[in-house]
Amino acid sequence: MRDMSNVPSYGLWFLVIINSLIFIIFAFSFTKPRNSRDWRSFGAFSAFIVALFTEMYGFPLTLYLLSGWLQTRFPGLNIFAHDTGHLWWTLLGSKGDPHWNPIHLLSNVLVLGGVFYLGSAWEVLYKAQRSHTLAISGPYATIRHPQYVGFITIMFGFLLEWPTLITLIMFPILVTMYIRLAHQEEQDALAEFGEAYTRYAETTPAFLPWGHRSTQKKISHAQESHHDP
Repeated sequence: MRDMSNVPSYGLWFLVIINSLIFIIFAFSFTKPRNSRDWRSFGAFSAFIVALFTEMYGFPLTLYLLSGWLQTRFPGLNIFAHDTGHLWWTLLGSKGDPHWNPIHLLSNVLVLGGVFYLGSAWEVLYKAQRSHTLAISGPYATIRHPQYVGFITIMFGFLLEWPTLITLIMFPILVTMYIRLAHQEEQDALAEFGEAYTRYAETTPAFLPWGHRSTQKKISHAQESHHDP
């Protein structure tokens, strides 16, 4: 079998477009943005995806910027080979096919798991929105914001598979944005459902099943402010 590790694999803009569209269309089908807040969430995720696949198949900006350091640390390394772009595999000096590296396999689990989790969360949310009720079943039975956890899981999985300087910078910014959007959604839910949402928030963590049960004080304070004249 021919060794493909030294074959450059960039400038494949068709793959950039196709792969980006697959994930962006998927995200759009499950989020169906309705307001400026939804569009910010969708746009941020889309920007992350485009930046990722641009470096994966288009132009390896991160490898270009790190080329001097990488060549010094790993003499003889083909900087612009596709395998080199699997940076964790490269930096750890791993051998063999990076696609079978434990880090890459974990990445696959997180990305696919995030996709299925997001899909199952959206199904529950969609039904709740149509019936004008709280989404409290399925993933929503264990945490209050599974849709954002799904997006974060997918992005983190891609960071394990193909880290880039841009996506590493974007990731904490997007996580912070999603947390803020989640808090804004809670205020909307409180205004619409009142005491029912307060009880739900008191017994259901926000982002992690083993997390703190609430925000109870924040929710209660927000509820009081809604009743103020």
